[in-house]
Order: sequence, then C-alpha cells, then structure tokens
Amino acid sequence: MKKIICKVEYDTAASEVIMKRTFGQFGDPNGYEETLYKTADGKYFLYVNGGAQSPYTEENIKRMSAAKAEEWLGK
Repeated sequence: MKKIICKVEYDTAASEVIMKRTFGQFGDPNGYEETLYKTADGKYFLYVNGGAQSPYTEENIKRMSAAKAEEWLGK
C-alpha cells in the first residue's frame, strides 16, 4: 500500500517491517493487525487493517514519530 501524507510517500513494499501485531483470528470481525515500518530515510509509519467491527475497518497508513514508534514497540 502507498499513501502520501504531508507530501511524503509511505510505501509498504519499499519499507522495512520492524514488527507486526495481530489481534484475533482471520475472519474475526473484531480482529485487526498493525505493522510498524521504517522507510529508507528513517521515517516510521504504521500500516493498519481489520475487520468490520475492529478499530481499523479499512486499511490505512499512519505516520509516527521515532518516539511514538519506540513507545509502540514498548521500549
């Protein structure tokens, strides 16, 4: 998935996966996944996708600061 946010392109195919979290089972309407990525120039973003009753009913990309990425990782 690609998305441009504030004139910066975030692309899951061209970025490094740092960590993926899955909540629920495949097909669970409440289930969802979050994947943290890092771009080649050091920017972080979260790819999210989920079921119809999850916090992420559509796939999306959300940019993150390095501090928020570390917080998400639990550091």
